[in-house]
Formats: sequence, C-alpha cells, structure tokens
Amino acid sequence: MGSSDLEDLCSHINGKISNIKKTLQLRNIGQEPSLKAVLSKIGYEMSLLNEFLNKLELEVQRQEHLRNSLKELQESIEGDYKEVEHLKENVPPHLPQVNQSCSAGPNVKTEEQDPVAEPGHTKKLLKQQKMIKEALLITAAEFNTVPAYMKSRLTYCQINDVVQEINKAVTSKYKILQQPKKSMSSAVRNLYHRFLEEETKDTKGQFFIVEADIKEFTNLKLDKRFHVILNILRHCRRLSEVRGK
Repeated sequence: MGSSDLEDLCSHINGKISNIKKTLQLRNIGQEPSLKAVLSKIGYEMSLLNEFLNKLELEVQRQEHLRNSLKELQESIEGDYKEVEHLKENVPPHLPQVNQSCSAGPNVKTEEQDPVAEPGHTKKLLKQQKMIKEALLITAAEFNTVPAYMKSRLTYCQINDVVQEINKAVTSKYKILQQPKKSMSSAVRNLYHRFLEEETKDTKGQFFIVEADIKEFTNLKLDKRFHVILNILRHCRRLSEVRGK
C-alpha cells in the first residue's frame, strides 16, 4: 500500500470519528433539561415554517394558473379586436345607409324633416328628387341607457328590426307621394289621397306615418310588444308622437 493510499484511509477514518463525536455531542445536548425547551421551540418553528412553505407553494400554483388564464383572455381579446378591425375595413357595400330620424305611431312625426308633397307640387318634387330620410338604428350605447323596466326582455337586434320596418313604411309612403299621379294605379291613388287627408297643421313639413301605413307596408304586428318598442324609440329620440284629431 502506497503512502498516498494510507493517508486517504487515515483521513476517511478521522472524518468518521469526527462525525461520531458530533453526533454524541448533539445527543448529549438533547438530554440536557436546560436545552430541551430551546429544541422544542425550534421544532415548533420548523413545523410552522414547513406549513408556510406549503401555503406559499399553493399560492404560486394559483398565481401561475391565473397568469395562464389572463394570457388566454388577452389572446382572445386581441383576436376579437383584429376581427372587428377587419369587419370595419371591409363593410359590405350592399348594407343600407341610414340617415336622420323618422316617426311612427298612432300619428307621429320627426323633429327635423323635409316638407311633404302636396297635390299641385308632384312634378316639382320629382324634379328635385328630395331624399326620404330614415331613422338611425339604435346603438349599443343607447340600448344600454334604456331602463330595464322599459326594455324588459327585448334585445338590441329586435328593436333595430322594428326601426328598419318603420323606415320601410316611411320610404314606401313618400315614394307614392313623389310619384306622378298619371302613373298611379287605382289602389295607389287611393293611398295617395289618404296620405293627403291625414295631413294636419302639426304634421306639415314633417315625415310622418300612422298605424295604417305600418299595416300597409310591413308585416309588423301592432301588438303590445310593438308599442313597447315605440316607447323605447321615443326614449332614444328616434320618434315623436302627435295625437290625432
């Protein structure tokens, strides 16, 4: 056996002896009454520390899960934003372009409209080709301002469906009023005269329709739901009502 191997063996044995001595010292310390309380306190604090570390680990896991959820939400919002931007930049050209507000109801009028055609001015109106104004659709922001008791279970789309039907009735009526009388059929001429008879000093110069026009030009049912929607449209300043004679 070489001298280096002997030195390594001696070093190994001395290390073992040193560890045994330290173990015996610690064992003797544990038997001393004056140190038992200190060791017991250290053991208790170690237990608390272990419990705290377990809670900390659970909190780290919860935060990681929350971070992943927020990341997924961010990706979803970014995807929706890109889709909205794409739709905004690629609006189909065939969609209707709405203009200013119109009126509907038992006998209603708008706040700002052009004069209605009179019998003797049909040709003049045809030459001028005045635009028939329509009601703007309700925006999501406006819909959210409508009190819950007023809109009940009605949806944003249901209200705008009625707005479009009202616009349809207004357009149909005033196209007839701008039409040359010579080109009218008997049925259209009867409608033309009814429109003129319904004119009052309060509706003069306004675009207006009555319930008969709704029945004539649309498939809307003039039920309780329809009148609730009319109230919402008045609330949103799309319509104003004029009582009949």
